[in-house]
Amino acid sequence: MKNFLVRVLLYSLILSFTPSLFAFAHIGSPGVLVQKQAGKYQVLVNVIPPDVVPGTAKVTVYVESGRASSILARPIYFSSGDEGAPVHDELQAVAENRYEGVVWMMDSGSSSIELNIDGPDGKASLVAPVLSVPTRMEPMPTGTGVGLAALGILLIVLFITTVGASLADGTLKPGQSIPKSYGRKRLVGMGIAAILLGVGLTGWRTWWTSWADGYRNHELYAPTPIQTTVKAKADGPSVLAIRIDTSHFAEGGIKRRRLGFIVPDHGKLMHVFLARTPGLDAFAHLHPDRKELDQFESNLPDLPAGQYLLYADVVFRSGFAETLTDTITIPDRSSKTVAGGKNRPQTDPDDSWLVTEAMGVKPTAVGLPHLDDDMVLCGIPGASSKLSDGSTLLWTDKPAAVLETGTPYVLKFALADAQGKPAPLEPYLGMSGHAAIVRSDGTVYIHLHPVGTYSMAAETFLVDRIADTTRRFQYPDATQFRDSIDRYVARLKQLPEAEKNALLLAGMPAMSHPMKVKNMVEFPYAFPRSGHYRIWVQVKRNGQVLTGVFDTQVKDGLL
Repeated sequence: MKNFLVRVLLYSLILSFTPSLFAFAHIGSPGVLVQKQAGKYQVLVNVIPPDVVPGTAKVTVYVESGRASSILARPIYFSSGDEGAPVHDELQAVAENRYEGVVWMMDSGSSSIELNIDGPDGKASLVAPVLSVPTRMEPMPTGTGVGLAALGILLIVLFITTVGASLADGTLKPGQSIPKSYGRKRLVGMGIAAILLGVGLTGWRTWWTSWADGYRNHELYAPTPIQTTVKAKADGPSVLAIRIDTSHFAEGGIKRRRLGFIVPDHGKLMHVFLARTPGLDAFAHLHPDRKELDQFESNLPDLPAGQYLLYADVVFRSGFAETLTDTITIPDRSSKTVAGGKNRPQTDPDDSWLVTEAMGVKPTAVGLPHLDDDMVLCGIPGASSKLSDGSTLLWTDKPAAVLETGTPYVLKFALADAQGKPAPLEPYLGMSGHAAIVRSDGTVYIHLHPVGTYSMAAETFLVDRIADTTRRFQYPDATQFRDSIDRYVARLKQLPEAEKNALLLAGMPAMSHPMKVKNMVEFPYAFPRSGHYRIWVQVKRNGQVLTGVFDTQVKDGLL
């Protein structure tokens, strides 16, 4: 307990005296949403991780079905596993089927929140992956700083005068008058005390600055920089090349990445999303091949020229998931497009892209028309998007024309064929669908799955780590691990679709999220900021990846 309090005090003081920095989580979406079936309970879990560590994560659990009477929560860190995890804290029932509480996150790195549910419908547990990393350094409030400064000055004065009095007045016997020489003795004592205190405070300040710099440079999260280029070829498709910048890895701490331990998520080592600015009218979802330890390449489809936002998702063996960002410029190659306007060769058969109309709104615009709100389904606002094969994707059960920030929504989409009849979905990368959401200015990005806003690979490795009884995880040989992963990914690309999806599901059983209605897919999400958003929803039908696009406006909530 003593060490715990000391760490909290030290970190709190550091964060109080240093400036705030930009936070991350995907991009601009700090919360983690998990929706899944745990035993007889259907739950929606919302975790807001701390942006300073140590700090508290806010955990909210909505029990959508099942009778729960208590929910316990605790953090489990990948570094120490179940053996090094603290005891559970009980979440409080704040409303019908809603539980809330906070969990202390003491260590940085990949971690998870384990929830144990108990009630008349039995016991169940689930894991919500969370990245517990400090993303900013909180400045001390002015009032607090002034108060502490005044208290510090008072303590210094009291210390100096006390030393002076102890060397002079404190040596007198009761009733003895104070000799004049004692005044000089008192001043000498106070001077010596002031000098010693000054030397001590100077040394403390030097140590403190060094400690704070170390925290800022080695503990505070820093996005991994990447360098992206478009290589034009006269006799073939342009190539998107992504190189991870390793120049800061030698600094250690949070800046270092184990590139040899990048693992596939949904069978892909990297998911790259491209969106042309400013209208977000061109979109691509690509899966580059790994060429070297730090280099990935993918053929570019026939996207129009312009500047693109690039978001590249990767997951590490520890469950640490990260989005690498950059901007690229795709040159105009209209005169060199493949004859007949056919798409250029794909790097991966699961690559997909779409060119559609622009958002047509500025980031600050309010009340301008969107692609959504073009229909009403059973009295509820809805939206539709025509797909390339003639079918239609419908945004059903939309809560309102304008959504609110911070509210956990379940975004539901249904597929109908050209005749308007329900069209069953086929698995796409092992799931019923994928979605990407980008704010109009690119400051918010999220890659969504039906089970939530987190990586399925991260969940799998964190669950395995909890089952491991060792206190410290031992990494295997990096070269052998990388080679085995490359062989696995290459094998997946060659398998028939049914076998590939079966293998993905077998390797990651926690990712299974079957829909009750075969033509529907849903994604839980809470919009973090007000503004205009574009949503790309990707499903598969008749072996073809189909992309629907929707726009929506989000305003600040009342609370």
